[in-house]
Amino acid sequence: MIETADDFVRLRNSSDPRECRRAAVEEAPELVWMEVVDRYPEERVAVVQNKTVPLAVLEILINDPDARVRFMVAMKRKLPPDLLEHLAHDLDESIRMRVARHRNTSGETLESLRHDPWSEVRAAVEERLGGTGSDLL
Repeated sequence: MIETADDFVRLRNSSDPRECRRAAVEEAPELVWMEVVDRYPEERVAVVQNKTVPLAVLEILINDPDARVRFMVAMKRKLPPDLLEHLAHDLDESIRMRVARHRNTSGETLESLRHDPWSEVRAAVEERLGGTGSDLL
């Protein structure tokens, strides 16, 4: 288990692949994740990449000023529909595209994305909904 924010950063930046892997798969207390987010903003993408990061941390990072962090949040398989709905309104089109393709995106959110300004997002939604949308609503 990762015990401190400094431990996480050390593991992440280690030249030992085993230590880097630990940063990606080991659990840490929620307070440790919050400390990493606060003290090491450059490590936020790595926090999201950790397989065990709690939803409470993702809920904070969903509003990160860095689009790369928000995109990584949108990539998380465990992301619930309400957080995907939030990301469906992101200014970054790549994030909205990820929401359109995410398996947990609700039919209601997909319906709202049918009117997305980017034609590629609209096309992805149409592909998911099969032109009707009724199968996911």
